[in-house]
Amino acid sequence: MIRVEFHCHSEYSKDSLTTLQELLNTCRHKAIDRVVITDHNTIRGALKAKQIDPARVIVGEEIMTTSGELLAAFVQEEIPEGLEPADALARLQSQGAFISVSHPFDRFRSRWKRGTLLEILPYLDAIEIFNARSLWPGFNSQAQAFAREFNLPGTSGSDAHIAAELGAATLLLEDFHDAETLRRVIRQARPRNHLSGFWVHFGSRWAAQVKREIAKMDQR
Repeated sequence: MIRVEFHCHSEYSKDSLTTLQELLNTCRHKAIDRVVITDHNTIRGALKAKQIDPARVIVGEEIMTTSGELLAAFVQEEIPEGLEPADALARLQSQGAFISVSHPFDRFRSRWKRGTLLEILPYLDAIEIFNARSLWPGFNSQAQAFAREFNLPGTSGSDAHIAAELGAATLLLEDFHDAETLRRVIRQARPRNHLSGFWVHFGSRWAAQVKREIAKMDQR
């Protein structure tokens, strides 16, 4: 069995200052065997991290569509933000990615509507049923109920934007080496989950503000 972090961010996301080396060092320290780096609308950081630690890193991306965010693993080509869900899903399927949905029922962070989720259901490999950053546990409970209703596998993720969050929500599952083998083992996964404190949101907001200020200085 290996321990997998399915959802985290690095300095390549607009709201994180976590360096790739800090992220990887923390994963080693916390015995996280695989980490899917899912920066917002980019795979640049994940690709660089995979060069540093190829056995541990899985290239992922959190993609903002017009209806909500998709969460993908084993991404080979970056998907731009702002696409219709059908277009983003087609691009992910064409490269054989493992496709999930980020915090689908979190009303503070998600645009997804139930009807839209039902429309894209045939194209999903899983949905995120536990996100450690959810401020209300009921959001995760709704995702778990949705997964049970439609017999859909679930993933867990810390959604870490700072290194201390890494490992808050992980899955233990049989080893896998690509999206297809992940699909075969995901249903037998065992969760190791706990919610992060509300304070972590201040960390990502501060990071976003720092980056905005740096961008302003660069424009002067």
